[in-house]
Amino acid sequence: MSVVAIILALLWIIGAIFAVFWAVEVWRRKEFAWPSPVGLGIGFLTDFFDTLGIGSFAPTTSLFKFFKLVPDEKIPGTLNAGHTLPTITEALIYITVIGVDPLTLVLLIAASVAGGWLGAGFVARWPRRYVQIGMGGALAVAALIFVMTNLHLIPGGGDALGLSGVLLVAGIIANFALGALMTIGIGLYAPALILISLLGMNPRAAFPIMMGSCAFLMPVASARFVRFDAYQFKAAIGLTLAGIPGVLIAAYIVKSLPLNAVRWLVVVVVLYAAFTMLRSAYVERAESSAALSSQA
Repeated sequence: MSVVAIILALLWIIGAIFAVFWAVEVWRRKEFAWPSPVGLGIGFLTDFFDTLGIGSFAPTTSLFKFFKLVPDEKIPGTLNAGHTLPTITEALIYITVIGVDPLTLVLLIAASVAGGWLGAGFVARWPRRYVQIGMGGALAVAALIFVMTNLHLIPGGGDALGLSGVLLVAGIIANFALGALMTIGIGLYAPALILISLLGMNPRAAFPIMMGSCAFLMPVASARFVRFDAYQFKAAIGLTLAGIPGVLIAAYIVKSLPLNAVRWLVVVVVLYAAFTMLRSAYVERAESSAALSSQA
């Protein structure tokens, strides 16, 4: 059995295990709730464009903030839990159709999983204000990355489909960091595309690497968020139920779109979310300080 076949088999197994684990936790807590039409629409739209390489975390966060669907402190966990199964679907598709050096693929995926597991353990316990500041900063970074992409400031990459030596070590360290940062909502796709290009690889190789990384790390991170009840089920299940059809339509029917205009729209939306998240942190700090002063 080839390495790719083993990876695909593991994705099926991990996806099934996560689905069962999530269902058991929901039944145990008796927290089932049907998603709203808006929540389903967000799931379809964000995972549709995620499959085409836009990324889903920043747009989803922006829409959650705009429609006031999820408390700020539960947005990271909701993103991870809700987008897990759609992302596994993406990985199954792209790892099958785009060939990457198996050793590079396995090591970069393993590094991101380790980073995601470590990051989720911290973020799931963060106070609301820390989450607001962390996500506000992460969204600002995401907007900058989108601007760089639109202005073609990101390196074009090379032709390699694998890494070795110092470049492989650098890729492992960087993907570990990206896995950890993903748990606060920065997303992995755009940074991974930049990383792959900087390392001299073919940009197409970024798709199985970044989607495979997310597909393996997200169940690990999501399980911790679910276990700590650091997510909102109603919004998360909306992302999952509508996100999987969005992935399949994007991958097998649409396949590609002129995404430059979409990225500029995403920049505006993401900057709005970054501003509102940081403003919420500032307002809550001011209110907390005023309350303490009145008690003194």
